[in-house]
Amino acid sequence: MKDYHINIFYSEEDEEYIADIPDLKYCSASGETPEEALREVLLAKSLWLEVAREKGRTVPKPQYRPAIYQVQP
Repeated sequence: MKDYHINIFYSEEDEEYIADIPDLKYCSASGETPEEALREVLLAKSLWLEVAREKGRTVPKPQYRPAIYQVQP
C-alpha cells in the first residue's frame, strides 16, 4: 500500500524543522529536530484523515512524488 509522501526541511525563518504532506492540504507540523517534526506530522495526518472521514469529505489517494534531479559532473 502506498502512503503519503512527507517533506521535511529546515526553515531558517522559523528556526525549526517543518514537515508537510503535499497530498493533504494544509497538513504540516514542526519540531526542533527532523524526528520531532516527523512525529508531529504523523499525528497531524491521523487527525486530518479522522476529521475528513467524520465530515464525509473525500480523502485523496497518495499521488505526490517529488521531482528528483541528477546533477551532472
